[in-house]
Amino acid sequence: MEVLLRVRRYDPEATNPKPYWAEYTLNDVKRTDRVLDLLHHVKWYLDGTLTMRRSCAHGICGSDAMRINGVNMLACKVLVKDLVKGEKGRIEVAPILGLHVIKDLVVDMEPFFDHYRSVMPYFVNDTEPPTAERMQTAEQRAIFDEGTKCILCAACTTSCPSFWANDSYVGPAAIVQAHRFIFDSRDMAGNDRLAILSEENAVWRCRTIFNCTSACPREIPVTRLIADVKKAIAGTMEIPSTAAVAGD
Repeated sequence: MEVLLRVRRYDPEATNPKPYWAEYTLNDVKRTDRVLDLLHHVKWYLDGTLTMRRSCAHGICGSDAMRINGVNMLACKVLVKDLVKGEKGRIEVAPILGLHVIKDLVVDMEPFFDHYRSVMPYFVNDTEPPTAERMQTAEQRAIFDEGTKCILCAACTTSCPSFWANDSYVGPAAIVQAHRFIFDSRDMAGNDRLAILSEENAVWRCRTIFNCTSACPREIPVTRLIADVKKAIAGTMEIPSTAAVAGD
């Protein structure tokens, strides 16, 4: 099949550094090719100046998040057959929104990771370590299990209108990371994270639009996890205590 691949290009060092659409006609495209395969073909055989991030190519590292036909996706997971129905079609690829574009499809991820770091995304427990491991029941694990699937691709945060309007908003991904520890029965810093997420540019900036849930390549129910955090702050949802750890 034939695909017209349109890529949003930007080179800050160019004579005329304005974003533009570059078009590449690709023949002999297989329906099972991924969008990442098409981008690789352009970079390796047609235009080596094309700049993008990618690493594992298996939907695990999250580095190749971009807007594909106007929707945040991982280029390594999207098949051509899901975007082009006939024997000829067009695919548009652009950088994710809300973050400064460094070049072509590469954006500055540092503000995103600053928000991530701000919610204490690490395990906190200062009690004496047990001889084996800190135990928990399957039910206790299930409360926060979905949030552990996050790969920090930023697809959810950069699909959020609240983040587009205010980049000081901590964003869905950071809240999901906080949820993972707030509701972990072995952790002792849940209240500290809730205090952080109660601040002006934290969880209450969420308007429950569900863009984040739709954008997540790992199918995490992001909006529901954000709602859990809101309920915990409001006192209508209890957060676990280390006293409830299985085996205590």
